[in-house]
Amino acid sequence: MRIVYFYQYFCTPKGSWGTRVYEFAKRWVAQGHQVTVVTSVYYKSDLKKGKGLVSRYTVDGIDVIQLNIEINNKQGILKRIQTFIGFALLSSFYALKLRADVVVASSGPITAGIPGLVARYLRRRKLVFEVRDLWPDGAIEMGLLNQPILQRIAYALEKRCYRAAKHIVTLSPGMSDNIRQRLGYTHTTSVPNASDLDLFGATPPEVTLPDWARQKKLALYTGNVGVVNNSELLLEAARSLQQLGRTDIQVVLIGDGQLKAKLLEESKDVDTFTMVGVMPKTELVAWVRQSMVMLVPLRGTPVLDTSSPNKLFEALSASTPVIQTTQGWLKTLLEEYEAGYTVDANDPQPLVERLIAMADHPERVEQMGSNARSLAEKEFNREVLSQRMLEVLQNAHSS
Repeated sequence: MRIVYFYQYFCTPKGSWGTRVYEFAKRWVAQGHQVTVVTSVYYKSDLKKGKGLVSRYTVDGIDVIQLNIEINNKQGILKRIQTFIGFALLSSFYALKLRADVVVASSGPITAGIPGLVARYLRRRKLVFEVRDLWPDGAIEMGLLNQPILQRIAYALEKRCYRAAKHIVTLSPGMSDNIRQRLGYTHTTSVPNASDLDLFGATPPEVTLPDWARQKKLALYTGNVGVVNNSELLLEAARSLQQLGRTDIQVVLIGDGQLKAKLLEESKDVDTFTMVGVMPKTELVAWVRQSMVMLVPLRGTPVLDTSSPNKLFEALSASTPVIQTTQGWLKTLLEEYEAGYTVDANDPQPLVERLIAMADHPERVEQMGSNARSLAEKEFNREVLSQRMLEVLQNAHSS
């Protein structure tokens, strides 16, 4: 089967971003399928901007067509919209050109659906629409898409993508429920992000943490430092820990983003707060495995309750408990498996109380870590999930 995947953020484990598409595609290639990924240049990816408009690579058997359009979370909203539209228009050329039995368009942003629609209506390809984030609801709730005309266009595009798709793949049951309840589309399958059981299952021997980190109980956050990620909540929690004299607990942020400079400035007098630059996943493993807890804070909005953040699944693989802030399927999951806690997204004090309780009861943390690993193995095995996704593509192709 020939599969063409339109996805703007392609990355391998050498980069600092999610590797879902790479890991799935690599497995499909090993089963004899031909996979082409059309992507752009994301600043956290290991693929860098090449010369000219287009670069081509072969990555573990995957044909990668990279449009040399740079996307960066620090870009202003207008610039980011320009990059989204630029990718949509240029990738539509490949939607017309490339031979395919099935096409996957992966959103957000919702503009990633445009090449999928081109392939569906102009070349009669079978389309599977993948929903990684609920666009445009997420962008509107975050205040990133305020213009009414753009909102109407985005909603119309979203509805058209769902209608055109043979099947809709979502990254969480909450997303599937949202689509069914809001728009009535039932041709959905949930294929969550997977846990990298091998990579995060063992600490790389060549990576050691700094002395200061090994002497602390780490509450770790990895990823984008921004408003959506509720990064300021972590600074306030760290400040409170310092005021309480709990300097044995260190809040550590590994990543980059819009709020990094601001948090660096505001945290100069907070000894319990540390920021570390972006690093490859292969180096990140040691930090995740040796942390007391992984922090997964998001703003308290309904659309984010459906999210499927990569960092959570990395923590589960590494036998690291989680504290997160969403009120949807992840809260239920962590409670059921006793693998973590959910706290208020708008108040740092419950987070502080949980961190202190965990630091004071290491035996409980160890048990929760074991539960986390069991959850990863049972529910988020990458082999199982990549096959589930492949079955969706095969069914779409044969229908």
